[in-house]
Amino acid sequence: MVRQLRAEATRAAALRAAADLFLEVGHANATLSQVSAQSGVTKGALYFHFASKEELARAIVDEGHDRVSTACAGLVDSRSPALESVIGISYSVLELAASDPLVRVMYRLQMEIDGSDTARGSVFGTWGNIFEHLFERAIEHGDVADHLDAGNAALLVCEMLAGVLMVSEAQSRLEDAPSRMEKVWNTVLPSLVPADKLAYFREFAARSLSSFVRESITSASVTV
Repeated sequence: MVRQLRAEATRAAALRAAADLFLEVGHANATLSQVSAQSGVTKGALYFHFASKEELARAIVDEGHDRVSTACAGLVDSRSPALESVIGISYSVLELAASDPLVRVMYRLQMEIDGSDTARGSVFGTWGNIFEHLFERAIEHGDVADHLDAGNAALLVCEMLAGVLMVSEAQSRLEDAPSRMEKVWNTVLPSLVPADKLAYFREFAARSLSSFVRESITSASVTV
């Protein structure tokens, strides 16, 4: 048991160091020797867990995918309107990119390596599956337009999320990504929901963001 815990701690330290290094110099420029030096993990221990830099990168993608999936699952509440879950998830996955270096690197690596070869697959595919299921439920409950196609709506939200993520990171303003997403929701909601429910979901998007930002600030203060 002690040996297993030590191995898990070694692997976690290597993943954290690799994530920081990939953010600093880029995946292409980083070396396993640098990861070893930055993490304090010997080269032998590092190669025991990861035979190559590509294997290490895929492990980061899988770990980041798991963290995003956990965050998404925690926001899917069958007692609440499904569209509320879609909106909440959109804020959560963007906040994770800003607050968790490993998740941020995971998004980058999904663009650089073939995410379909990782154990968990592509995080974008996970988003699509979750959103499609939620839109199917939203259609059933009448919270979105009855002519809406769940698959197309899920694709739209995935593209919105990816776009906000890429633009925010390009401008080095990832912390503003959830607020940017709220503006996108304000614009897109009229094409998704019936007119009599538009005001409610716009208010929900604004109110959820306000609460979300307060919680993020509180968490950051506690961490510091």
